[in-house]
Amino acid sequence: MGSQLSPRSAQIIDLETMRHRLRARKRLVRLSPELDGLEMLYYLASEPDTLYAMPLLAWGLREDGEVVGLVPWMESLSACHELDDPEYGHFVGYRDPETREIFHLAPEHKIAELEHAAAYFDYEETPDISLTQQLPETQGTHALCMDSDGRPWQLKQIVAWHLYSDGSVDAMLVDDNRVASLPVLPGDDCLYPGRSRHETLYFFQRYIANRIRNEDPDTLEALALMVMPGS
Repeated sequence: MGSQLSPRSAQIIDLETMRHRLRARKRLVRLSPELDGLEMLYYLASEPDTLYAMPLLAWGLREDGEVVGLVPWMESLSACHELDDPEYGHFVGYRDPETREIFHLAPEHKIAELEHAAAYFDYEETPDISLTQQLPETQGTHALCMDSDGRPWQLKQIVAWHLYSDGSVDAMLVDDNRVASLPVLPGDDCLYPGRSRHETLYFFQRYIANRIRNEDPDTLEALALMVMPGS
C-alpha cells in the first residue's frame, strides 16, 4: 500500500533565484591589506611535487562571514582556496615565510580585524552600486589591458583597488593625460577603474611585468599562449 501524499502543495523552486542568493552571500563586504608577508602556496599540474609561493595582497570578508586570502590572479582578484586550474595552479595553503608554518584558514587576527571594521563601516544598502572601500596596491601589481578595437595592448601599474557594494573589485589605473602631480596616489582624479575602459585585464606580479616590458622572448611567448590560446 502506498504512502499517503502530503496535503501541502508542491513548492516551485526558482534555481536562478537560489543561485543569485548564494552568490550574494559570497560577495566581499570588506578588505584588509596583508602587510606581514604571508603567502599563498600552489602547485602546477605539470609539476605536482613543486610548490610555488605568491604573496597575498589582502584578506576579504564575505557576506556569509567567511574570510579568504586574495591574490591578483589572471583576470580577477581571486580567493586563494578557490584556485583549482589544471594549467595555472592548484591552491595548497597559506604560509608564514618567517616561521615556515603552513595553514589553511585565515589568521584569527585578520578575522577579528575584518569583522570589527565591517561592523563599524556598516553602509546602508542602496539600489545603485557604490564604492565602499579603497585599498592601496602594495606589491607593484600590473594590469595588461586589452581591447577588441585593434588598439595595441597596454601594460599599466595598478595604484589601488576599489571594492563596490555589489562585491566586485576593480583595479584603478592611471590616465596619463590627466596626471596633475607625482607620485600618483590612491584617490587622485587621474585614476580610472580598469574595466570601465578596457575589455579584458590580466594581472601580473611586478617581476613578470618587468619581463614583459623588457620584451623577454620566453615571457612574451608564454603571454601569447595565455591570452590567445586558440592562436
